[in-house]
Amino acid sequence: MKRLYLGTIASISLVFFLFATGAIYTVREDQQVILTQFGKPVGEPVKKAGLHFKIPFIQKVNVLEKRVLAWDGQSSQMPTRDKTYIMVDTFARWEISNPLAYFQKLRDERSALSRLDDILGSETRNAVAKNDLIEVVRSTKDRIPDTTGLQKDEAIDFEPIKVGRRAIEQKVFETAKAKLETFGINLLDLRIKRINYNQEVAPQIYQRMISERQQIAERFRSEGAGEAARIKGKMDREIKTIESEAYAKVQSILGQAEAESTRIYAEAFGATKEREDFYEFVKTLEAYDKILDANTTVILSTESDLFELLKGSSSDREGASE
Repeated sequence: MKRLYLGTIASISLVFFLFATGAIYTVREDQQVILTQFGKPVGEPVKKAGLHFKIPFIQKVNVLEKRVLAWDGQSSQMPTRDKTYIMVDTFARWEISNPLAYFQKLRDERSALSRLDDILGSETRNAVAKNDLIEVVRSTKDRIPDTTGLQKDEAIDFEPIKVGRRAIEQKVFETAKAKLETFGINLLDLRIKRINYNQEVAPQIYQRMISERQQIAERFRSEGAGEAARIKGKMDREIKTIESEAYAKVQSILGQAEAESTRIYAEAFGATKEREDFYEFVKTLEAYDKILDANTTVILSTESDLFELLKGSSSDREGASE
């Protein structure tokens, strides 16, 4: 019993001694470790989580990340092939794939981020300089411009896309990935996060956009004016057609009415000689009534029918006065 007690105490003392001297260290699931002896790596990288041993006081534990890490590049100004200066902001995701090479060439994450700035920034600048602005801005080369409301033969000629931003990003990714592998870094993804125009050229870019929109608006206005003129012309033709048809119908009705009136007059006054003479007398009076008034001076022959009529009318009035 006493030996067991002494053995337990000895074991516990040994463990405390090892921890106190740094002979035991722990590795988490999200970590990997490089052991160095007098500043030089020894053994293989430790990637398995748990308790591990090292030589105390001589060997040192260097902890490296096992997780996926982020690189967020600074927004920098760069020219396109068509000499347009833009501000490009990129980001990437990376991980340590070869801990030994990473430790030997970079040592820590700060050095790794600095090297990422150099390589990714340089490759992005080279890719942008080899392409026009429209290639960098467009997300894909198959993107169709918005021509809503325009006819096929009236569509505005947009500059075709040959590469597109996705292809440019992929080219930068492939080139940078090959260069970073020598540093033990595995580049997982790279994207252009934001593209802004330089403040000096922004007014020209906006003016170009306004001009394109105004061109489309003018097409809409001209089409609208043409359609309005067509509708108005059609309306005028229809009004004239309706008026002419109505006039023809009115004249037809008037003609029929005149014919019917003449027929009734003929039936009324043409039955006997007396009626015929009376009808002629009435029509003559109507004619005289229309051509004579208080201010009319008439010179009549003694053989005129009107003279005879007026003479007869005067004799009747004298006889009546006597």
